[in-house]
Amino acid sequence: MSAEPTSPTARFGVWLIGARGSVATTAVAGCAAVGAGLHPPTGMVTETEPFAGTGLPTLSSLVFGGHDTVDCPLPKRAEHLAAGGVLPHGLPAAVGAELAAADREIRPGGPQPGDSRSDDELIAGFAADIRDFVDRGGLAGAVVVNVASTEPAPDSSRLPASSLYAAAALRAGCPYVNFTPSTGLRHPALADLAATSGLPHAGRDGKTGQTLLRSVLAPMFLQRSLSVRAWSGTNLLGGGDGAALADPGAAAAKNAGKERVLADALGAAPEGEVHIDDVPALGDWKTAWDHIAFDGFLGSHMILQTIWQGCDSALAAPLVLDLARLLLRAREKGVEGPLPELGFYFKDPDGDASPALAEQYATLVGFAGSLR
Repeated sequence: MSAEPTSPTARFGVWLIGARGSVATTAVAGCAAVGAGLHPPTGMVTETEPFAGTGLPTLSSLVFGGHDTVDCPLPKRAEHLAAGGVLPHGLPAAVGAELAAADREIRPGGPQPGDSRSDDELIAGFAADIRDFVDRGGLAGAVVVNVASTEPAPDSSRLPASSLYAAAALRAGCPYVNFTPSTGLRHPALADLAATSGLPHAGRDGKTGQTLLRSVLAPMFLQRSLSVRAWSGTNLLGGGDGAALADPGAAAAKNAGKERVLADALGAAPEGEVHIDDVPALGDWKTAWDHIAFDGFLGSHMILQTIWQGCDSALAAPLVLDLARLLLRAREKGVEGPLPELGFYFKDPDGDASPALAEQYATLVGFAGSLR
């Protein structure tokens, strides 16, 4: 059932988990810059023609807050990103007021070492932070987006941090997006909550670079009836992601989504795996290399190699803004439950989403049409 139309002057909240990280900082700065006309919306799918007239919240209507366990202020974090070439020179100063406003809305995350609160107490505290953000700002609604560092798969009876935040989002009445490979809403203990919340949610693990290319190439091999014998890859990256993925458990969680795309597209996982190496000197930049061995006509052996060099924060930020707008609009329209229609954005999407990017895009455009 559709909700009542929202006032054109309404404001909407985007609550970021990992709100002082590179992706979050780039998203906040980028939203302000594009909304003010300082830069074009390059990389934002929701700013293209098929999404015109779908009722998505405008960029200028979005306000930001979030949880984080670090205390580097957003303006300072933006300066670091500009020094590393992630943000344009001068942009942190140009959108300094917006960065400072978002930073004032960031609350301490957790659980921190020594925190004796139970899982339910932590969830209640995080949910109260989100509700307070919505109430004080007089917001028409808010969406919670997890852009924190990847965590290892859970190995205890306690909920992992990503699942605490996911539960808090739904308890606060907010749609939820898991842009990370972390467990989030997919923890078995949250199944009933996800099923009964009446809220839209989407995930998991944003598809920004290497896997984006895989979701194009793998269907190509299948459609051309070329047999893939092996598909191996290497990621070299620094920054917070590099440090987090140096943990074998976190790397395994990250690679699961990359492998799923190949297995789903090709019908079986080919030989080979992805290696992730932390190279601190690279900062927020990443190089991803793929080596694909395949057979052609009469068994001829052939090889395709690809190199992707880019900045994950700049690739991810426009997708985070897309997803925030889509989930906010879906909530307005009364959409509930998981959204496989948003598989275009994820390595490990909900439901039975096609692994092929072209098919995912067609489904996304169809979903956008249903929001009009």
